[in-house]
Amino acid sequence: MDISRRSLFKHAAGSMAFLSVLKSSNSVHGQMPGSTGRLQPRMRESFDFGWKFIIGDWPGAQNRGFDDSSWRSVDLPHDWSIEGPVDEKEPSGGAGGYFPTGIGWYRKRFELPESFNDRKIVIEFDGIYQNSEVWINGKYLGRRPFGYVPFFYDLTPHLSFGRENVLAVKADNSRQPGCRWYSGSGIYRHTWLLATHPLHVGCWGTFITFPRVAEDEATLRIKTRVENDGTGRAACSLVNTIIDRDGNTVRSSEAEQEIDAQQEYRFVQQVTVKDPNLWSVEDPYLYRVRSTVRQAGRVVDEYDTPIGIREAVFDADRGFLLNGKQVKLNGVCLHHDAGCVGAAVPDAVWERRLKILREMGCNAVRTSHNPYSAEFMDLCDRRGFLVMDEAFDEWKVGKGQIRGNGYSNYFDEWYERDVKNLIHRDRNHPSVVLWSAGNEVPDQSHSQGAETLRKLLDIFHREDPTRPMTVGCDQIMSEPLANRVRPEFLSLLDVVGYNYVDRWRDRKEKYYSIDREAFPDRRVIGTESGSMGGIRGDYSGLFPSDSPGGFFGYSPGRRIDVEQLWKFVRINDYVAGDFMWTGIDYLGEAFWPSKGAAAGVIDSCGFPKDGFYFYQSQWTDKPVLHMFPHWNWEGKEGQCVPVTCYTNCDTVELFLNGRSIGTKGYAFPRPGMEERWGNVPARARALRTTADLHLSWDVPYEPGILKAVGIKDGEVVATLEIFTAGPPAAVELSVDRDSLSADRRDVAHFTARIVDGRGIVVPLADNEVTFEIEGPGKLIGVDNGDMRSHADYRSNRRKAFNGLCLAIVQATAEPGRIRLGGNSPGLKSGSVTIATT
Repeated sequence: MDISRRSLFKHAAGSMAFLSVLKSSNSVHGQMPGSTGRLQPRMRESFDFGWKFIIGDWPGAQNRGFDDSSWRSVDLPHDWSIEGPVDEKEPSGGAGGYFPTGIGWYRKRFELPESFNDRKIVIEFDGIYQNSEVWINGKYLGRRPFGYVPFFYDLTPHLSFGRENVLAVKADNSRQPGCRWYSGSGIYRHTWLLATHPLHVGCWGTFITFPRVAEDEATLRIKTRVENDGTGRAACSLVNTIIDRDGNTVRSSEAEQEIDAQQEYRFVQQVTVKDPNLWSVEDPYLYRVRSTVRQAGRVVDEYDTPIGIREAVFDADRGFLLNGKQVKLNGVCLHHDAGCVGAAVPDAVWERRLKILREMGCNAVRTSHNPYSAEFMDLCDRRGFLVMDEAFDEWKVGKGQIRGNGYSNYFDEWYERDVKNLIHRDRNHPSVVLWSAGNEVPDQSHSQGAETLRKLLDIFHREDPTRPMTVGCDQIMSEPLANRVRPEFLSLLDVVGYNYVDRWRDRKEKYYSIDREAFPDRRVIGTESGSMGGIRGDYSGLFPSDSPGGFFGYSPGRRIDVEQLWKFVRINDYVAGDFMWTGIDYLGEAFWPSKGAAAGVIDSCGFPKDGFYFYQSQWTDKPVLHMFPHWNWEGKEGQCVPVTCYTNCDTVELFLNGRSIGTKGYAFPRPGMEERWGNVPARARALRTTADLHLSWDVPYEPGILKAVGIKDGEVVATLEIFTAGPPAAVELSVDRDSLSADRRDVAHFTARIVDGRGIVVPLADNEVTFEIEGPGKLIGVDNGDMRSHADYRSNRRKAFNGLCLAIVQATAEPGRIRLGGNSPGLKSGSVTIATT
């Protein structure tokens, strides 16, 4: 049984039986071998495959008999905007990355057997961007303006069992610019079809809280909403069972209740778990609660809820505590796109990205500035990430960048329904430790802003009294005074979120200390701060004679600002943590010719930049030794190159072609170094001449080998060599997976490196690589991390950018072997083969 929360509803026992009864004209599923066709209590099937799609507004496309034979066949998730082309004249403008938007229609034909006519049939959408309208067999089901929120419709009254049915969806993203970042367009998240008995657990129908959490015992309070959509009164028995990671039953509780027709009942049960395995960043242990509904002794529904037993507390003096232990939130803000796949992000792409973030030492993510997919939240649960779950970028007052086309147009009518859907879907996720109602909303400075905030707080506290709420505020110390956040606004927040306190670094009070003396009981978190972003491998402005590198070019000043802010966050316990902007580059919020923002410490391909290693040196304990820039400076012989090193070693000695350039160390000790201070040699202590969190040397350039040797506790723990690379000689391919699931969803990332004759990456190489695929896979995107490139993401060709480019390959439904080749004129070709099973 798959128990992951892959969408609005949880998987339950027997869901696979749906494969044998759901028929679609374009479905990959047929009769399962050996299937009896017997209906299971709860059946849930992906509705992603076999859709028809067309761009434009087509009158009558909602009708059952409409001719869609000329439309494209597509599978979901699907984002039509990412197909491009990128054009400076697109109405989406820089906010939307200059990608096309408009109106699109989707249609899907399917059949359900007559044996389903006593079932409740629901269609679930995890996200449609935006202003969606949905019809079944020509019957209007409703609209949803907000493109990031999950929702569902009851199809039951309008279905024809034993005959073909047609589901039609219109997505209208024509009002532009409509979002301050790249949104994508269409049904860009998963869809599901659910069939249940009339007596069943409702949508997002469980809420599990933990009144007491200790190492020896935990108390669970389980609230379960059971609905009776039948025509008569039903005697209901509910058993909630706690199941551990290995499938063993831990505890269970049973209750009974009669429920009238077309009514619901909310069960409340309490159980204790002895010696619980607590969910933590280091060990994200997951249990599940199985809710079994019986009627007349027969099981009519089973509904699984994954949970993590943990206690999360924000404290005014100690910051953030997880299970009673202080944990600093080493956070990143993320946007929801993933480069060449746009907003329709395969689950395995997010899995790879979170893995890379964890390697950096990141333990927290802010879902800026909208609800994320259910699959993303599942991954955070399983990988031990702490999540600030954000709802909106606009409330009642709009933002000028999108010219009145944003959520402020719909806020009054929709905010309560949208917030409730977000909370109900996500409140059982152990990863979610903090709600955010908004980001830099102009309402913070308006006279009615506090009243709007109070209404939102009432919803968050009512629907989830276990978690605090914040807002990312960017006007706390702004000038003039009339633009500042109103005091009554800040006083309402459970945790005060500060955006860009580094902007106020020239004040006498530094960073988060601006309010510490006046508000000692205030709980504080950095919701958004600058990062060491920049264009990967671009060192424009490195030499005095160079032209400035621009906003995302080489910037020692920005680096120092980030270092000093992190020092403050680290040594002040009352600051719960900080979320840098951003962890990964994203599309949109750009200025031509760029189509995206290079603010991340990881580029859109997932390739780490130099700033990645700064955070890794501060956020991890494993030896880190990273130097930049590269060592290919033809024509700069004899000029001094500023060499920077990020490390958590005590000291680093630098060599050029075997000659020592000198040893450097830190004046500012890392965590734990205080205890080791006596073990550090006196010579090393004397060398701690910098209060910065990097080491630097000015090295006269000559081709060859730049070598760094890192020492900790008197021992060599890391060595790094940077070579002067020769001319490009070959395309070297590698892949992040050994095998894929043949499920039409799973993907692998193939990295192409342009290397010289010794296998060293050529740091400035821009050779075009042609990718050729053989076997049961398809190329779904190519990228190189250069936001200034306007090349087609769906092509099989991509120029390397500073030596690297990427291809993403998706499996088909057939098992076999996929071979991807990478060719470039004048270079030796490379290839990699993986299996699909």
